[in-house]
Amino acid sequence: MGSFIANTDEQQQEMLSAAGYDSYDDLFAHIPEAVRLGRDLSIRRGLSEMEVIREMENLAEKNTVFKHIFRGAGSYDHFIPSIVKEVVAKEEFVTAYTPYQAEVSQGNLQTIFEYQTLMCELTGMDVSNASVYDGATAAAESVFMCRDRKRKSVVISGTVAPAVIDVIRTYCSGRETEITVVPAKDGLTDKEAVSAVLDSGTACLIVQQPNFFGNIEDADELCEAAHAAGAKFVMSVDPIAMAVLKTPGECGADIAVGEGQALGMPMGFGGPYLGFMTAAQKMMRQLPGRIVGQTEDSEGNVCYVLTLQAREQHIRREKASSNICSNEALCALTATVYLSALGPDGLKQAAGLSADKAHYLQQELAKAGFAPAYPQAEFFKEFVTECPVPADRLMAELEKHSILGGLPLADGKILWCATEKNTKEDIDELVRLAKEVIC
Repeated sequence: MGSFIANTDEQQQEMLSAAGYDSYDDLFAHIPEAVRLGRDLSIRRGLSEMEVIREMENLAEKNTVFKHIFRGAGSYDHFIPSIVKEVVAKEEFVTAYTPYQAEVSQGNLQTIFEYQTLMCELTGMDVSNASVYDGATAAAESVFMCRDRKRKSVVISGTVAPAVIDVIRTYCSGRETEITVVPAKDGLTDKEAVSAVLDSGTACLIVQQPNFFGNIEDADELCEAAHAAGAKFVMSVDPIAMAVLKTPGECGADIAVGEGQALGMPMGFGGPYLGFMTAAQKMMRQLPGRIVGQTEDSEGNVCYVLTLQAREQHIRREKASSNICSNEALCALTATVYLSALGPDGLKQAAGLSADKAHYLQQELAKAGFAPAYPQAEFFKEFVTECPVPADRLMAELEKHSILGGLPLADGKILWCATEKNTKEDIDELVRLAKEVIC
């Protein structure tokens, strides 16, 4: 062990003796022999920098890098302008995921303030925190913004992404919070079934827009149902879709959450991602994490301050809505730069192109024999089709041509996605190959 500890052998022995041990074997003697690692760990010799680079390159060559991606389900291949990485890669911005002492840097505070402002504009809500870990975390945290002593249950539409529901279940499992997941009906939220389970004990109703199947929900009616029961309405939204669909604010939502990965972050094996949380002003004090405000100093200069941190370290524990005290600072900055670079018109263009190409893809797949699973439902950039052959067989064939196809679902159907990056030629090639597989 001495090779991996900065202390000398003599210093290590002195510490062992002071603790009442003669050797490391004595120190760990209480640990059963069967679970202890032996002294021979088969650790290879050290490598030079050149050797390490070569080995890493060899490992990287084993990765499959798809040229064309038609899979979404929460992680999306949108175009990222070069300026985004150029700005966030600046030395003064690159940081750990959260600035623990954000208040010491006006620059950090300003970037968070700008992020909050943009997220409020995007969702039509009054207030935003500085971000949380990811979209699933944001959805789970929203439950406890709404839960109180009288209302201890949550109703979730079965059209919410399964992974998000799993995270909510994990959060609720140790906090005496009952969950009711209402099964989907024809790819949409079953509004009658939801209304039937909403009662005086329901803290909130959670709906995804567009939903996991890509379909567009009747959020206005669902919001009315939640409020009629005295419950809060939470919308988990695709931020790109907010450029063309009614925002949560316009639908009357109390809280809007979502995954911000599409705002300038690569798919990146699932992270690091960005959970955004915005809310109506009446819910501001329940928001977990940080809120940065703008003010003036004694000389009249604009400056930024941490306005609210509703976490255990700052208020009485029983009144804390969450133990989250950090934010995905670099990811939040990335979203800020992305939204600033595109502007409202650019974001609408990205959303419009995604929708147009997804609808073209659905039409062409239908001609090839992949019937729409929910033909009556309106969709944004994702949709579900039947699959005439085993989905895994189709995916394997597409992978041979550097195409990542849709997501195979448990019932044999496929969830497809298209963004502005998918050209007509890309789509036509996918459809041609799919047709060959089923012929």
